[in-house]
Amino acid sequence: MNPPILDFGGSGAPLYFLHANGYPPNCYRPLLMLLAKHHHVSAMVQRPLWPDSQPEDISDWTPLTDDLLKSLDAQQAGPVVCIGHSMGAIALLRAALRAPKRFSAIVLIDPVIFPPRVIRTWQVLRLLGLSKRLHPLIAATRERRSQFNDLDRLFTGYRRKPVFKYMDDEALRAYVEGIACPAERGYQLCYSADWEMRIYETGMWRDMDIWRGLPGLQPPTLILRGAETDTFWAATGRLVQRKQPKVRVETVAKSTHLLPLERPREVSKIILPFLEETL
Repeated sequence: MNPPILDFGGSGAPLYFLHANGYPPNCYRPLLMLLAKHHHVSAMVQRPLWPDSQPEDISDWTPLTDDLLKSLDAQQAGPVVCIGHSMGAIALLRAALRAPKRFSAIVLIDPVIFPPRVIRTWQVLRLLGLSKRLHPLIAATRERRSQFNDLDRLFTGYRRKPVFKYMDDEALRAYVEGIACPAERGYQLCYSADWEMRIYETGMWRDMDIWRGLPGLQPPTLILRGAETDTFWAATGRLVQRKQPKVRVETVAKSTHLLPLERPREVSKIILPFLEETL
């Protein structure tokens, strides 16, 4: 199937957005609406949110890149601006390495890229059958509550959680409404735990191809990272720039891996000038 597309409106050059694992596109509405003041913004719905998609269909993340390129083909899009967050950033980066002429510029927001030594360690753990047991986010995902009666109560409960400390009320409300789908009784998480865990389990182990490809990366590239992220480390950013000096890396203060949800205004104020300079 062709990946579904959500249209966030706006005028100007087309801009595609790819969401993170566990975060449907509507979670990013505050950021996407700011970008839509200058671009026509579309968000591709990735396969964990497709009807009847099966987690067992993937063994690594390369099919996510196939999905993006297929979507661009279906839209008959010329060279486009594309932004990806986390998992979406990796799908985008691989697409830019594989088909650079499809992109006029790319923005990677806290991409899930780890140094080669970490990747090699993860490859060994995977061969030993330990990756699923040792991944820090799989157990938390398995235990997460997935059914809710009231979104206002969910918002109130999340407001007290430290993980959301940098989200203002507008951003947290967009997040709550973005993750919840109507169910027979109340609401349920749109993003299934099985898919979320499968994405965690199948990530990283194939990523040496990214490090090999970086010297040949062609589209103008901006990487944004959270100052307090646990994912795209400052040292990783420096290594990326050694591999490809044309890549620009910016750090956003008082933000984590969730910076596009936490700091939509600050993020847009970095992305938009970069695109103006580039396009």
